[in-house]
Amino acid sequence: MELFFIILPAYILFCLWLGYRILQKAGFDGRWALVLLVPVVNIIMIWVFAFSSWPNLRPGVKLE
Repeated sequence: MELFFIILPAYILFCLWLGYRILQKAGFDGRWALVLLVPVVNIIMIWVFAFSSWPNLRPGVKLE
């Protein structure tokens, strides 16, 4: 059980870091990754980011 309390914070930090990097590459503020910590809002924001237009997407590039 002690191993769980060591691995869980590392897993949470890793997921936050991944979200931060993805949001930065998409052109959004990386601090939006903190929304991943809020239970229901995280699912809603993932949908919002998935279907919104990304600022860093080059003009002329068509999405499938």
